[in-house]
Amino acid sequence: MSTPHELARSHVPPLHAYTPGFQPTGDGWIKLNTNESPYPPSPMVAEAVRAAVGDDGTNLRLYPNPTSAPLRTQIAAIHGIAADQVIIGNGSDDILNLLVRVFGGPESSTGYTLPSYSLYPVLVAIQDGSVSTIEFDRSMTLPVEQIAQSDARAFFLTSPNAPTGIGFSNDAIEAVLRKFSGMLVVDEAYAPFAEENVTGLLGRYPNLVVVRTLSKAHALAGMRVGYALASAETIGLLDRVRDSYNVNQLSQAAAEAALGDPIYYDEVIGRIKQTRDHWLSAWRERGWFIYDSAANFLFVEPRDAAGLSGPTVAAGLFERFKSDKILVRSFPSHALTASFLRISVGTDDEMLAVEKAIQAWLIHDP
Repeated sequence: MSTPHELARSHVPPLHAYTPGFQPTGDGWIKLNTNESPYPPSPMVAEAVRAAVGDDGTNLRLYPNPTSAPLRTQIAAIHGIAADQVIIGNGSDDILNLLVRVFGGPESSTGYTLPSYSLYPVLVAIQDGSVSTIEFDRSMTLPVEQIAQSDARAFFLTSPNAPTGIGFSNDAIEAVLRKFSGMLVVDEAYAPFAEENVTGLLGRYPNLVVVRTLSKAHALAGMRVGYALASAETIGLLDRVRDSYNVNQLSQAAAEAALGDPIYYDEVIGRIKQTRDHWLSAWRERGWFIYDSAANFLFVEPRDAAGLSGPTVAAGLFERFKSDKILVRSFPSHALTASFLRISVGTDDEMLAVEKAIQAWLIHDP
């Protein structure tokens, strides 16, 4: 009898699954490693979820709306487009997976920049596809001509970039769109914290796909809701490969409520940006290099008491944070990112705890 490994498609056993940020157990952790919101969602969300459940839970016996149609209509109205230009996913990762299903695979390449979201190569590998990567240099200037000349059928561009936080201008992205013959997927997970976004370009470029999530700015990471905006033709293709009932009814209700309370989220986003900008300035005054952030995190290159930076220094501060039950994210596998730590913006008290840990590290660690 053959083993499951022998029966599986040959490319599957060697695959490596995506590695998310460490999820702690127990109390007392300050979790600043996965860019979650430090604040709760709108109070309207909990009310909507309770209503969706029903008094005795009987609503849970019913399937959700299979296409999330009311949510598509709501998002279309927010962005001033038609409902058939919107698709809803089980988080934006689901949308990214659909895009690779449609445009990736053995006969075509999928492109992305490095550094970038580390889920992209995992999704491509699942489809047994090939990748085409373009490296940033330390300036993090968008390589317009290189992307435009890529032979990828779909190219993923995170803007604002993860993990650096750099936001790319609409002018630069439009310069790519004018020349690139494939689908340009602009992953705007952090767009609510940025000054610009590319949704206004949708009507002019049928090869543009904009991907959004409600996990970050809208504090719904636990509900898993994302969406994409694109031409009706592109959305139709994504719907062909979408799992049926891919978004549960409680998540749909939570998303509708969150998007229906923009005043609440404008205040929360403003508070996060204010905290972000404060610590950006404070740590730069210490002599640390930090990229300008258009996201809800800071990408920091720490210096030790001797003024040294580098992968060893970053690893030392990472371990110091962890010993103080503060979780941040390190990216040691890429030369551009190895000397940096990514610190999600927390509450004011959480950020003060981060600063206290830094001060102790500077005094006590070699």
